[in-house]
Amino acid sequence: MKELEGVLLIDKPIGLTSHDVVDRVRRKLKMKRIGHSGTLDPMATGLLIILVGKATKLSQYLMSLDKAYQGTITLGETTNTYDAEGEVMTTKPVPDIAQTEVQEVLNTFVGDQYQTPPMFSAVKIDGQPLYKMARKGKEVEREPRFIRISRFDITRFALPEVDFSLDCTKGTYVRSLANDIGEKIGCGAYLSALRRSASDRFSIDDATSLDIFENSGPDEIAAMLISKKDAMPSTVL
Repeated sequence: MKELEGVLLIDKPIGLTSHDVVDRVRRKLKMKRIGHSGTLDPMATGLLIILVGKATKLSQYLMSLDKAYQGTITLGETTNTYDAEGEVMTTKPVPDIAQTEVQEVLNTFVGDQYQTPPMFSAVKIDGQPLYKMARKGKEVEREPRFIRISRFDITRFALPEVDFSLDCTKGTYVRSLANDIGEKIGCGAYLSALRRSASDRFSIDDATSLDIFENSGPDEIAAMLISKKDAMPSTVL
């Protein structure tokens, strides 16, 4: 039997790492050659692009695609990880602030900029992931990275929660944006929910839940796969 190959769009559930999803796909397909093109934190859900067989060679191209997210920022508290998984560090009252004022703060992040990766991240320095240093209470200097945010809009305003929709380049730490927004408003904030809805032309609407994938037969799985040619970004072809 010919080895499967192609791109699989999975809707990652909350609580799993991207590596967890890869492992489950690997077990289901009984294949070692499985990868992905861009991680999601365990608390995040949404589009995870899984690469099957020879399609793993597309990783460098699909990793660089622009991303779209929806999520929730909670004002009034900060955490050491900048998201809901971390330990609460500060608590402050949320000011009586209008939606238009918060949108103005979000607008200041639109455009080209450099962002410093958070300590609780998988970025490696001298071969060691930053999050391992952070767990030991260490903080080291990190190299800022270029990012671009093309859209950052409020979709629901119910203080202390602010729902948003965001378009950005690869490597953008949305939880760092949440933390920075809290600093600008003056009360602190953290990212309390995040969902990746798109990666360039790949949409969450075309993704399959992990449970459905694991309960599908060979023909159904083959039909889920996007060919290498169809998955390759048009800028590369």
